[in-house]
Amino acid sequence: MTDFLVSPATHEVSNQPPPLVGHDVADDAALLAGVVREGASWYLPELHELGQWAGTAEAQTWADEANRNEPVLRTHDRYGNRIDEVDFHPSWHRLMEVSVGAGLGATPWADDRSGAHVARAAGVFVAGQVEAGHLCPLVMTYAAVPALRATPSLADVYEPLLTSRVYDFGLRVPTTKRGLLAGMGMTEKQGGSDVRSNTTVAKDAGDGTWRLRGHKWFTSAPMNDVFLVLAQAPGGLSCFLVPRVLPDGTRNTFRIQRLKDKLGNRSNASSEPEFDDTVAWLVGPEGRGVRTIIEMVSLTRLDNVIGSAAGMRAALVQAVHHTRYRSAFGRLLIDQPLMGNVLADLALESEAATTLALRLAGAVDRAQLGNDQEKAFGRLATAIGKYWVCKRQPAFVAEALECLGGNGYVEDSGMPRLYREAPLNGIWEGSGNVNALDVLRALGRSPEAFAAYAEEVEQSLGADSRLDAAWAALRGELADTHEWEYRARRLVERFALVLQGALLVRHAPEEVASAFCGSRLGGESGYAFGTLPRGTPIESLLERAAPAT
Repeated sequence: MTDFLVSPATHEVSNQPPPLVGHDVADDAALLAGVVREGASWYLPELHELGQWAGTAEAQTWADEANRNEPVLRTHDRYGNRIDEVDFHPSWHRLMEVSVGAGLGATPWADDRSGAHVARAAGVFVAGQVEAGHLCPLVMTYAAVPALRATPSLADVYEPLLTSRVYDFGLRVPTTKRGLLAGMGMTEKQGGSDVRSNTTVAKDAGDGTWRLRGHKWFTSAPMNDVFLVLAQAPGGLSCFLVPRVLPDGTRNTFRIQRLKDKLGNRSNASSEPEFDDTVAWLVGPEGRGVRTIIEMVSLTRLDNVIGSAAGMRAALVQAVHHTRYRSAFGRLLIDQPLMGNVLADLALESEAATTLALRLAGAVDRAQLGNDQEKAFGRLATAIGKYWVCKRQPAFVAEALECLGGNGYVEDSGMPRLYREAPLNGIWEGSGNVNALDVLRALGRSPEAFAAYAEEVEQSLGADSRLDAAWAALRGELADTHEWEYRARRLVERFALVLQGALLVRHAPEEVASAFCGSRLGGESGYAFGTLPRGTPIESLLERAAPAT
């Protein structure tokens, strides 16, 4: 009895997986094949270096700390002076240093190598599996450069600093810093995605600058150096550059009314700034604000696709790792047929998302080199990918979390953070309905975009009868324009699945392409993950998807 009372523990811990650390996050067959195929094979050594960092316990600790210790707004200093600054945990800054140093901001715009945008996409995909929030400032910085080029005099000043690989935090005169970050101020409380209803007003100051007055609803990240902002000028909705600090060293009026208390993305600060006689510079022609930022929107949507693909991959890796070590009813979970079905189905979804994301990045790369067909393809396919891949992420992460059972429901596993993050990309830069309707508009306004999409798909015809039939059915649906808007989601879903199927048929192993076409295009599975038909090569799919350990 005495020995029982003083026993130090009820039992030893067993049947729990070891920590998933010490692996190369970039060791992903679909990712690596896509990087080579889309023209960035030169980037592989640097990608693996980033992947090895991403697999360290240190990187995981930084990610956890940056999310547990959220940004804090300081509107005034101790003396009562208005400062409008946001404090971040040191781990946020460590993450930013790594990702900016890896060229995941606007660096590709200063890189003449073919595949530069693909290389960045791959890097974002890897870093996004560590922590998604810190990539938000880098997404906007990357997307801002083409818009800024609408006014060459501004681009000449700011672009060399936006494309820098140096993270230089703090509010100072932009031209005195070694690197800059850009943000966006598009939406307002009364309009949201309907940016043409913006009520922020711009007045010409007569000295080459403008003055803004208004209140923005979602602006990330407020400690960035410069912002692209939409406002109503006398000539119509226009785009403006707003620096936090003016050339003479004084603070521009950028009153942060509050930080958003968000579902996820909690390491990143999203704010509501108020402009009141705020100094700004016109970007592009007056009255052409939407036209000026349109490529910025498309590039942000590209990163939405990459980010969602990264979140899916991160969840899949955790699920596979857990089930390779956890046993129940006498067998490892991964060896149980039903769990294998679930994991293989998730692996198919992840590979399709990754392959599409890299194809879209390749289109951006080739469009910058003057390929008009690739530009047309990207115009349509990016909106399609944004709708579908971002729409699939929440259900995907929920299923992966369930593979861990109760272990996945606790914060220490990292899965709750992935789950909270999952809806963001579907909302950012236009929610599902906005993107679905944008696809219809692109079809109506840009016949060359549909022609480029059709050519992409038709390269794969003849290899799988289910893809052929799905393409024929989609063309039949497009011929019926009755109630197009009501049917938009269904049409865009089919566009996405046909495109993913075509890419996998052409580029993935036969067992991957066949399983995808059968389950997604051929009606051979159910609605939930884990309903793949009998005969699917589960072990082959899992071997391809399993992380290095």
